[in-house]
Amino acid sequence: MVIFATYKKIGKVIKLHDKYFKPFISAQEIDVAITKMASKISEELGDEIPVFIGVLNGSFMVVSDFVKKYDKPCEVTFVKLASYEGVSSTEEIQRLVGLNQDVSGRTVVILEDIIDTGNTLEEIYDIFSEKGVKDLKIATLFYKPEAYNKDLKIHYIGIEIPDKFIVGYGLDYDGLGRNLPEIYQIKNTQRMTNIVLFGKPGAGKGTQAEFLKTKYNLIHISTGDVFRFNMKNDTELGKLAKSYIEKGQLVPDEVTINMLQAEVEKNRDANGFIFDGFPRTTAQAKALDVFLEDKEMDIAATIALEANDDTLIERLLERGKTSGRADDQDAAKIRIRFDEYNEKTSPLIDFYTAQNKFHSVNGIGTIDDITSRLSAVIDAL
Repeated sequence: MVIFATYKKIGKVIKLHDKYFKPFISAQEIDVAITKMASKISEELGDEIPVFIGVLNGSFMVVSDFVKKYDKPCEVTFVKLASYEGVSSTEEIQRLVGLNQDVSGRTVVILEDIIDTGNTLEEIYDIFSEKGVKDLKIATLFYKPEAYNKDLKIHYIGIEIPDKFIVGYGLDYDGLGRNLPEIYQIKNTQRMTNIVLFGKPGAGKGTQAEFLKTKYNLIHISTGDVFRFNMKNDTELGKLAKSYIEKGQLVPDEVTINMLQAEVEKNRDANGFIFDGFPRTTAQAKALDVFLEDKEMDIAATIALEANDDTLIERLLERGKTSGRADDQDAAKIRIRFDEYNEKTSPLIDFYTAQNKFHSVNGIGTIDDITSRLSAVIDAL
């Protein structure tokens, strides 16, 4: 068994019928794998003129590109065995159709687009074994070792992949996707309502988060609360964060992300999360996206509570009379906090607007009025 390539992610998520698929293997990586596979087979077969058998429907693109890269004389034909319905293999294997030539005494190479359980392959192998071929070899562009449950040797493998449904490059989902030049993997995104809540100091994020988490049964993750919990309880992350704070340094994004990750992991069955106080920078937003994608989750929306500065200053000065916070009792210091918010948040607005996930909500009015406006955005999701 020879494996010729690995894989990486590219591009954007697509939708076929009712399912979403995320970019998985690029056209360039496919080309590299096929080139190496054709070269290896050519080298091993020497001067023999093999018969390459493509298994329809999925293998038409693989076979086409493969034989163009095969640098010696060969014959090519296609056979068909239907084995897929939807996104799972069926146990019912139809008989072989399409083989009209005599292959007895010949070297036959079955060119598969993908081998998962091996049900289709086993049926085809048995048929060809009865036709008196001299040598029967199996080559596949994609191979799922976790799913394969047969004893047949696979001689040539382009790329090993996990046991998840893929489309593109000849492979389809109920008829769609065969024409894609790259490979996409099914995206089993959890149906969760994950919200990032923005707002200047005094905008009412904390108050609204409490209402929203109750109404939509969400988990409210406040960065400040998470930091305080970890430091108070002397967790490893809390100790690490405290070491930076005591030196007057900013806590690295990685530490903050790890804290948030721990909170998400503790609530794996949640309907969703409200992220309050994070992200604060574009770098943090990208890190959050990567973390959530690894969990097959994503941000549904980012919502900014908007209010004019004068109104917010009045709120904070009033709050400062009872909160005891020094930075709530000085209008000049409050404006410095606003300036910092504007500087950091502006790039985030651009970042989430580019993803069509940014929403602005009027933060002036009664608590019930503002909750209704926020709910309208979330309900529309």
